[in-house]
Amino acid sequence: MTRRVFIVLLLGLLSACGFHLRGQADLPFKTFYLLAPDVNSPFVNELRRNLLINKVMQASSVDKADMVIQIVNELPDQQILTLGGGGRVSEFQLRFRVNLHAYDKNGRDWIAADEMTQIRNYSYDDTKILAKEAEATLLNQSMRSDMAQQIVRRLSHAKAQ
Repeated sequence: MTRRVFIVLLLGLLSACGFHLRGQADLPFKTFYLLAPDVNSPFVNELRRNLLINKVMQASSVDKADMVIQIVNELPDQQILTLGGGGRVSEFQLRFRVNLHAYDKNGRDWIAADEMTQIRNYSYDDTKILAKEAEATLLNQSMRSDMAQQIVRRLSHAKAQ
């Protein structure tokens, strides 16, 4: 049996038991509208992309959407975690916080106003500044992507309150 056939069979067996590949969710709505302070921020674009991948279409207005997802704010943050000899920074902590609220066209909450947080730690070496800046950029991208997927998963399990 070829590797490709094996993978197809394995995915078929997994989907029969309810397993979905990461990023795929059964969402209880067909259309969405995103409200955000910056509708073109990297995070909002990532969330929009995740919803579209899950076959949920973006509505042209709040009135035409089954679900309104309001991103109240998104707050990236970096803090010093540890200091080494001579007071030099040896580790940073990156945080990405999102305050969101999701409700349907009837005004019923699906996700009450809530704050979600992603945290990543990374070691720092001031002799490798460019490499560490690139690492921080990749970690920030990873946190945005993980946060978008986490919101989609929460929406897939949410019910009108």
